[in-house]
Amino acid sequence: MPSRGPSNVYVYYRVAADTAAARAAVAALFAAVAAETGVAGHLLARCDDPATWMEVYAPIARRAAFVRALAALVRRLRIADIAADGVRHTECFAPPGAVPRRRAPAA
Repeated sequence: MPSRGPSNVYVYYRVAADTAAARAAVAALFAAVAAETGVAGHLLARCDDPATWMEVYAPIARRAAFVRALAALVRRLRIADIAADGVRHTECFAPPGAVPRRRAPAA
């Protein structure tokens, strides 16, 4: 279900190694995302597990289009290669009023 306002996209994964090459790969992805979508990303590391990285993209006006563009750039730039298991997890969050409520199941 689409959100009714801007949302944030979070991508997290365990990095195989925190190297200059891994950081350069993420920087290249951020540059490509900004050039294609106009959205700047930034990188965070988990406080209690610095091998877990999170990319944060916000604000996102058209989430589905952004997620498709991001996935295409990740494939093109082979960014999943820096993840320990090659897996990146993508989540979307928005302010509660911007997310349509789910209807309760009929009794």
